[in-house]
Amino acid sequence: MSTISKLNNNGEGISNSELVKKSQLGEKAAFEQLVIRHQELVFSLAYKLTGNREMANDVAQESFIRAWKAIEKFRGDSTFSTWIYRITVNTAWTLRKKAKKHNTLNIDDTYEPIVIDEKKDPELVAINSDLSSVLINALDKLPIEQRIIVELKNIEGRSHKEIADYLDISVTAAKVRLHRAHQKLRLILEEVDR
Repeated sequence: MSTISKLNNNGEGISNSELVKKSQLGEKAAFEQLVIRHQELVFSLAYKLTGNREMANDVAQESFIRAWKAIEKFRGDSTFSTWIYRITVNTAWTLRKKAKKHNTLNIDDTYEPIVIDEKKDPELVAINSDLSSVLINALDKLPIEQRIIVELKNIEGRSHKEIADYLDISVTAAKVRLHRAHQKLRLILEEVDR
């Protein structure tokens, strides 16, 4: 009987690093616990990167498959959360690139609409809808690395330190990359405004 099954099949009391060590020894139950603990984070990130639930599910599933296949290579230089986060970003980028190559991504299908109560102010609904479309299109024109950093800061509200940790870069590099991403986004939005 494995350690996990002794703990009510939920892995309580075992740290992520212990679960990683057990996973590296081939214990699938340990890895399943890592999946359970991180599935919300991975799906949430995948959804923010793709804007589409179906594609986010594909990204999340593929990310965990890649993590399982590479678990032996995990050195522990960062937390498992940071590692799976990076795998998810890379997986989303790869799958989006493949989808765009095969023209299976349609901007209308990719992003789900923002729901606004039309009874309050129909004109406001129209304005918000137009602004949302413009911003989504502008974000989609950013290179994936810049889009991720903008979403981490401006949508998720992450600090520069958190962004640096997630992307495995220095805080200064995170600030510089965010500044460059904002500059590029501004240029894209100015082009739309012309």
